[in-house]
Amino acid sequence: MKMMMSKRLLAKVALTGVGAALATRAALALDRAPLKDSVAVPETIDPAKLSNAWDKVFPEDSRVSHRKVVFHNRFGITLVGDLYTPKSMKAGEKMRAIALAGPYGAVKEQVSGRYAQELAARGFLTLAFDPSFTGESGGQPRNVTSPDLNTEDFSAAVDYLSNRPDVNPEAIGIVGICGWGGFAINAAAMDPRIKATVTSTMYDMSRVIANGYFDKMKTQEAIRAERKALRKTLSAQRTADYKSGTYKKAGGVITEVKPDTPQFVRDYHDFYQTKLGYHPRSFGSTTGATLSSVLDFTNMPITVYAEEIETPELMIHGEKAHSRYFSEDLFKRLKGNNKELVIIPGAVHTDLYYKMNVIPFDKITSFFDANLK
Repeated sequence: MKMMMSKRLLAKVALTGVGAALATRAALALDRAPLKDSVAVPETIDPAKLSNAWDKVFPEDSRVSHRKVVFHNRFGITLVGDLYTPKSMKAGEKMRAIALAGPYGAVKEQVSGRYAQELAARGFLTLAFDPSFTGESGGQPRNVTSPDLNTEDFSAAVDYLSNRPDVNPEAIGIVGICGWGGFAINAAAMDPRIKATVTSTMYDMSRVIANGYFDKMKTQEAIRAERKALRKTLSAQRTADYKSGTYKKAGGVITEVKPDTPQFVRDYHDFYQTKLGYHPRSFGSTTGATLSSVLDFTNMPITVYAEEIETPELMIHGEKAHSRYFSEDLFKRLKGNNKELVIIPGAVHTDLYYKMNVIPFDKITSFFDANLK
């Protein structure tokens, strides 16, 4: 009898507890506001106030129309791009589209725009954009770089293109030049909306910052020691920046060539610091990146998931480029029979920035023709 009474008592207590919990939940539900989606931050730059005057380092092509556009990324930063369309484009036509960026430290008026204009002349709608914090794009402090943000910028460009009425959202590709080749690889691994990817004269920025140049010639102990020292220096710079309320810049490409300057650095100088490629909004030509922002690259490798890229990849590099090993090493990691590495005979790294007779536009065009449908 006592056992039966105990069971009844426990059951009553349990029911009372459940009832109290339900009552509490109901009460809380009455006080809880309905969940709402976050609202995208409006673009902070008015494209109508941006000049469409030709200010590129390359000549304007009469076969192509050009205008400034703006779009935002998921961090709420407004990006500015040059939209290029072939003048043969028909009203109501759904175009194949390509987003382009790079080199690292450059603006759209220097290299990516050159590629974009030529590909537009060949029948694509193209978007060459300034990354977050650089050029005409928004974001403070200026000239910050980030493995996360710079990859996001590619996906933000795909967001924008996918929502244009004149773009086929199932036929969008990307081109990453120099340091933006590494970000393009990261974006392609992450974002299946990107149907085909081209890298030209690729740098892996996280590898070169974390390991230094030509890391195969160093011991792992030496690399770790250098990386430790770099982290210490950059972390101390963060402290100093916070105290001063300013952000120290890393310095752009050298403005003076000396007898012992390495040839590839001379090549950078000859592009960024002469009429050939200088642009006042380019941090490669002027101040360099915000120094402390480089710290992220020592700890966040951007090509970790390259093996998981299933979409077509075309990698282009110069035979004589100091940076050739970045493309060759990464290409070995790619899987599938839809990947190709093209080595341009005799070309150095910066030849693929501006030499129209060296950049393999026929190959790039046939690649996108085959893979953007």
